[in-house]
Amino acid sequence: MKYHLSVKSSNPKTGKIPVSTTAKDSCPPACPFMNNGCYADNYPLRGHWDKVSDGSRGDDWPTFIAKVAALPDGIWRHNQAGDLPGIGNQIDPVMLAELVDANNGRMGFTYTHKPMWDRQNQDAVADANARGFRVNLSANTLAHADELVALAIGPVCVVLDAKEGERHDTVTPAGNRVVTCPATYRDDVTCSSCKLCARQRDVIVGFPVHGAGKVKAGKVAAGQAEDDAHMDAAHDVARAMMRQVGG
Repeated sequence: MKYHLSVKSSNPKTGKIPVSTTAKDSCPPACPFMNNGCYADNYPLRGHWDKVSDGSRGDDWPTFIAKVAALPDGIWRHNQAGDLPGIGNQIDPVMLAELVDANNGRMGFTYTHKPMWDRQNQDAVADANARGFRVNLSANTLAHADELVALAIGPVCVVLDAKEGERHDTVTPAGNRVVTCPATYRDDVTCSSCKLCARQRDVIVGFPVHGAGKVKAGKVAAGQAEDDAHMDAAHDVARAMMRQVGG
């Protein structure tokens, strides 16, 4: 599996900060957005992601880690596409710990759709957040966001079935506050200037659906994709993993 690090991103949403990309094999089958509205399937990011995934671009893990350790102090984003180290649904705790060590002294942050029914995944994420590498748990719906908040292992973000370019602050069914990512509705805000996702916080960050797959993604976020074959497959994975941990 390959990993790519851009020292200065050209993504207008992130700003000119270091940004990484991980091959598609890192993405969990349990994610209902896989091939079903994932923002990273949009061009031009899709073209770059394809090359990292087929091995024609990027580095092996030790080389990538060395590059992260050599970054200047400051904010950087791990994975504009792809997920935490580990194949499929499972996080590799050793590799994640190596990434956390390399991040030491920096303001690294990322997001994960790896399922949190697995205690090993929970422990790996909790350890990363405790040691200063911010792993945001990605929720599919507002109700799912409540479940992730209840784990108390890291900050939470959620996909919103809402129009990009507007502010959609809301609350979850359990009363948790959701604030819209400022970079999605303000042209003068980037990850570089905002830093909200790189901080430990109580509020959930909401991302309105966007890109060519926003209709599909919106159905997932609204909890209306239960009959889709892809969602059925994701639920099968969920049930199997819950049985493994006694859920």
